[in-house]
Amino acid sequence: MKTSSVSSASLVASFQLDIPKNFKKSYISASMLSTASSQSQLSNLRNFSSGKRNSSFSWKARVRENVQSSAAAVAPTSVPVRVAHELLQAGHHYLDVRTPEEFSAGHAVGAVNVPYLFRVGSGMTKNLNFMEEVLANFRKDDEIIVGCQSGKRSLMAATDLVSAGFTGITDIAGGYAAWVQNGLPTES
Repeated sequence: MKTSSVSSASLVASFQLDIPKNFKKSYISASMLSTASSQSQLSNLRNFSSGKRNSSFSWKARVRENVQSSAAAVAPTSVPVRVAHELLQAGHHYLDVRTPEEFSAGHAVGAVNVPYLFRVGSGMTKNLNFMEEVLANFRKDDEIIVGCQSGKRSLMAATDLVSAGFTGITDIAGGYAAWVQNGLPTES
C-alpha cells in the first residue's frame, strides 16, 4: 500500500499565507513568495500585500485538509475474516496482537503472537517493544494480516505499522471472535 505524506513546504505555505492584519507589508518576502506553490496562493499573497484579503482563503481549512489527507494515507485496509483467511492461504502472514494469555487460549493456524497491549491490573498498557518484536519476525515488505480479539487493537497496531513504513499491512475486521464464529481453522 502506498502512503503519501504532506510536505513540510505545503504546511509552511499554508501557515504563511494567512498573515494577521497587524503585520506590516514588509514582512512578506521573496522567500514567502517562493513557498507559494499555486497561482491561488500567489494571488492571496499579492492581495494581502496590497491590503485586500480573500475571505474565502482559510489557513485552518488548509491545515484540516492536510491532516485529513495524511490521516487517510496511513489508514490500513480492513477486510472481513473470510477474506483474511483467503489471504492467509495465499501466503500472507498472520500477526496476532492479542495478549499472550488470549493467544494461548486459541489462535488462527500459523499465527505469530506479538502483543500490542499488555494487561496491567484492570487496564491495558502499550507494548513499548512492539515494533522491534514485529521487525524480529517480519520484514517491512512482508504481506501481513493483523488480528486481535475484536478488531480494535489490530486496527491500532496496523495503523502504527503502516506509519512505520510497513507496506503490506491488512487489518482483520472483527478479529479472532469473528474468525471463530465463521468456523475458520484455529489451534491452541
